[in-house]
Amino acid sequence: AYYLQGSFGDERRIDYGTGHEAAFFAILFALGARGVVEKADAANLVLLVFAKYIRVMRCLQSVYVLEPAGSHGVWGLDDFHALPFVFGAGQLTGLEDEVPTGEVYKDGIIRDHADRYLYVDAIRQVLLAKKGAPFHETSPMLYDITAVPTWHKTHAGLVKMYRAEVLGKFPVIQHFLFGPTLRWPGDTDAAKG
Repeated sequence: AYYLQGSFGDERRIDYGTGHEAAFFAILFALGARGVVEKADAANLVLLVFAKYIRVMRCLQSVYVLEPAGSHGVWGLDDFHALPFVFGAGQLTGLEDEVPTGEVYKDGIIRDHADRYLYVDAIRQVLLAKKGAPFHETSPMLYDITAVPTWHKTHAGLVKMYRAEVLGKFPVIQHFLFGPTLRWPGDTDAAKG
């Protein structure tokens, strides 16, 4: 219940960010760690459940005009989300012929693939939110990522960045409750339960 409540933004600050998104992912992680969801269903958990959660959050962000929590502005991936890029790059690994990394922000790719691929959908959302200026100006970090030649490398880089910029930041991680299912790194006592 704690993580679910923390998944939809902060009711006092009227904001939402990657920490809230991480709280929802903690729920999905716990479902897998506790055996409620089979490992074979992990991809569906992300592509169906997490993707629907992101759609709900985009709606809430719009309806309630939520502020981005801890946004890096143009030097971040997105004002609100990071995991759709991480999971989406993983989903696209090996599909460079279908969705070239360097063309992911172009109209034809968005039109043909945003409904199927998380990363392309996330790019579409950024483009919709930041209309009126070129992509390389409104989202320089995302634009720079398009120079990475493969989705595998893109995914690896985004995982590393997520660990450092989300999970490695005190303002995010201070809200997490740790224990036997979700352990603090290096805490062997929590593993004993």
